[in-house]
Amino acid sequence: MELEIYQIDAFTSEVFRGNPACVIPLSEWLDDNLLIKIAKENNVSETAFFVKNKNGFHIRWFTPDVEMDLCGHATLASAYCLKHYLNYPHDKIFFNCKSGIIKSKFVKDKIELELPLREPKKVEIPQNLSNAINYKPLEVLKARDFILVFDDQLKIENIKINRSEFDKINIDPGGVVFTSQGNSCDFVSRFFTPQSSIFEDSVTGSSHCSLVPYWSRKLNKKKLKSIQLSERTGILECEAHKNYISVSGNAIIYLKGKIFI
Repeated sequence: MELEIYQIDAFTSEVFRGNPACVIPLSEWLDDNLLIKIAKENNVSETAFFVKNKNGFHIRWFTPDVEMDLCGHATLASAYCLKHYLNYPHDKIFFNCKSGIIKSKFVKDKIELELPLREPKKVEIPQNLSNAINYKPLEVLKARDFILVFDDQLKIENIKINRSEFDKINIDPGGVVFTSQGNSCDFVSRFFTPQSSIFEDSVTGSSHCSLVPYWSRKLNKKKLKSIQLSERTGILECEAHKNYISVSGNAIIYLKGKIFI
């Protein structure tokens, strides 16, 4: 069996930046065990597979370890792939997934995604998480992910994590977000996943489902600019809506080829 594969850097206009995602179009679904093996072999944070359906495309995302319920950057990469490499004729694309319908559209040189709003609630910090980090957060919230809010971008840049303590936390399928107001944008963040092959995610669209409503209220504005402060860095233009959030960004192709199974 031969399958086309595209590796696309999302939330960036430069290769080697943003978050790399592999995109594999399918004519029909393969066995789940094979999908996870392909994702593990690709060894990027997410591999997106999609199959055309009546209203658009059914999309699924796999890390090298597990299937995810939602992934922003690999969906953005899939939209980019469909438009620029698979001759999809429309500016709007509907992706059906475990979390509902994701609407994507092309706006000038960017791709905008409508993602579900996940309102974070205040919680107590788990002891293992508190023990694993070198700064004390101002606030701790949780929706899918734990969100730790700090008072200074420097703390986000310089966060240190005790991996052995951190990996005692079981957040399936979420992670831990560190965030603060930004020096040159509205807010910054970093995203780490306990017990994961890929410890720090380069750019995490899905975490913004909770970050955007939080910072929108905090800063009293609907439109926000976010920078994820990973080594590769990513930039997201965000907007808070009543029942959903939107994120938009660029993408660029890095690799096009075939895999042989």
